[in-house]
Amino acid sequence: MNKFLTICLLVASFQLQAQRYLSKNAYVKFFSATPLEKIEAVNNSAVCILDVSNGNLEFSALNTAFQFEKALMQQHFNENYMESTTYPKTKFKGQIQNSSTIDFTKAGTHKITVAGDMSMHGVTKNITVPANLIINANGKISGEAKFKVKPEDYGIKIPSLVKDNIAKEIEITVKLEMSKM
Repeated sequence: MNKFLTICLLVASFQLQAQRYLSKNAYVKFFSATPLEKIEAVNNSAVCILDVSNGNLEFSALNTAFQFEKALMQQHFNENYMESTTYPKTKFKGQIQNSSTIDFTKAGTHKITVAGDMSMHGVTKNITVPANLIINANGKISGEAKFKVKPEDYGIKIPSLVKDNIAKEIEITVKLEMSKM
């Protein structure tokens, strides 16, 4: 009887894990454009976990992992704007709204809506983002999203000296490829 119970628990554990997908190198880019300056930074080490059984999605990016063209911009971003020592990560926890309509076992592209809480700079806001979900024939899942955020919504203060250099809305691009855990 104990062997039977152990086998059942192992099978159940395997099935639960098979429903989760992971990316350890998700791409996140933010872009700000004004007539005075264009600012772009890229992070290639964000982490994302997707549970296809319920559509739950969690995302986390270290703020210090964003790379800028100019070292001084990166320093100002981490020290003055994001205060990365105090607020080291930007996180999202939410759900694919229409996940029950997606067959995650069949290759295809799906337009989805992701909704949940984004936490940045000590402030959490509910956001809704349109995205594309691509289920590949090789068993991987890719995702792409583009949306905008306002720094002021997250308590990020832009000094008046440089306020004309930074856009009122920052464009965020996310691209990731996940494999089964």
